[in-house]
Amino acid sequence: MNNSKKLISFILGCLFFYGISAFGSYKYFTRSQASIAKDQPKSGTVVNNKFPTPDPSLPKNEICPLNGLSYTEPEKAIWSTRRPLAIMIENSAESRPQSGISFADIVYEAVAEGGITRFMGIFHCGVAYAGNLTVAPVRSARIYFVNLLSEYDPLYVHVGGAGNCDDPNVDPKAKALCAIQSSKIKDLDQMGRAGDFKTCHRLTNRLDHEVAWEHTMGCFVEELVKAGKKWGWTNVDSKGVSWNKYFIPWKFTANPILTNTSPALNVSYSFWDFNKEFQTAYDVSWQYDSATQMYLRSNGGQKSIDLETGEQLAYKTVIVQLVKETSLADLEKHMFYDVIGSGKGIVFTNGQAVSVTWSKPTRTSRTVFINSSSGKEMQFVPGKIWISLVPSANKISYN
Repeated sequence: MNNSKKLISFILGCLFFYGISAFGSYKYFTRSQASIAKDQPKSGTVVNNKFPTPDPSLPKNEICPLNGLSYTEPEKAIWSTRRPLAIMIENSAESRPQSGISFADIVYEAVAEGGITRFMGIFHCGVAYAGNLTVAPVRSARIYFVNLLSEYDPLYVHVGGAGNCDDPNVDPKAKALCAIQSSKIKDLDQMGRAGDFKTCHRLTNRLDHEVAWEHTMGCFVEELVKAGKKWGWTNVDSKGVSWNKYFIPWKFTANPILTNTSPALNVSYSFWDFNKEFQTAYDVSWQYDSATQMYLRSNGGQKSIDLETGEQLAYKTVIVQLVKETSLADLEKHMFYDVIGSGKGIVFTNGQAVSVTWSKPTRTSRTVFINSSSGKEMQFVPGKIWISLVPSANKISYN
């Protein structure tokens, strides 16, 4: 009988301590979740809920090396201590609108898979005064973006990617993670280094509709900059080499000399012409606004909006870079776009279309655009630049 009482007492004791433990864990979890939620941006806001601006009376005489825009000395004082951020941004229809993309100095666009495009924003000058800007949703790396970002020697921000070196399911040409490792890219992979830094979080309430888990990752500019410092990557690397030691800026002028141009007030193109289903959601169109002299972007028949500002994406220059497209025969059906080499393209600026050729001899060399008519390097109007990598056989419409 005594043994039975001892057993019952032991069981009750275990249940008591289990209950205390469970309650404590619940309180810790809910408190942690509340703390995380408190620190995360609500839909349409920015962490810290502000966009500081420099004194409007200050002259804008500092030129951004990426797109030629003019800024104040305090803004340059910030970006000169940093290296660019190259951030992968999702463009699936359900993940729109994106957050923070309008602050990128340059945006690259190419198909990631299945006709769905992905963006890579190069953030440097435009985020100098943006505070802890939210950039979302952040997604995985692709090899052709790695080949492009190498021109800037940036911090590369992504969530995983295609193909480690020993992955048998990925064609060697598509192995982005392998290239990142072997090329010593300054990598801020949220998955690869998740144990070393926590700069990105799942923002499940960013939009006013539910999205799949993979479309919810958000990253924050100031936290990314801090993570870079942790690894010894500021405007210089751990050996004191500046990010722009070998960087060659494009040429910029307020009044470029354009010859043999065609009117281009309306521009449209698709990435997978044969796929009617995706043409509905992923076709791109640009409308030139003569008042601002900017091209306004629409995607899938809807205006492209930055959730952080509520404004339509607008760019001084839109470049359609025609590239060779290869469908790789690996298990994961990756795509490959040749951005190393040469090809043709069209530059849209000031309501005009200019035929160009492009060349990029190596992974780290700068892509150069040559005016097909004059044979001289293109001079761009200072302002944000959008570059779409479109298969060379696709039709580009403009009038």
